[in-house]
Amino acid sequence: MSQKLIDYADLSEKGINASMVTLWRWEKAGKFPRRVRVSHLKVAWVEDEVDRHIAARIAARPARVAECAA
Repeated sequence: MSQKLIDYADLSEKGINASMVTLWRWEKAGKFPRRVRVSHLKVAWVEDEVDRHIAARIAARPARVAECAA
């Protein structure tokens, strides 16, 4: 298990383009991994936790309905 920390800019590289306030709300509601305070002005997230979150969101998608050819 990797303990690599990623910062806010790295989240957008993973397709997460939410504001810091939205991320905070998601964290508070248990809908996103909690941040790690690196210093009094800097926060980061554990990369493995973010990757697992993304994988769970992908897995939770409903099965695609077969399209009927006309």
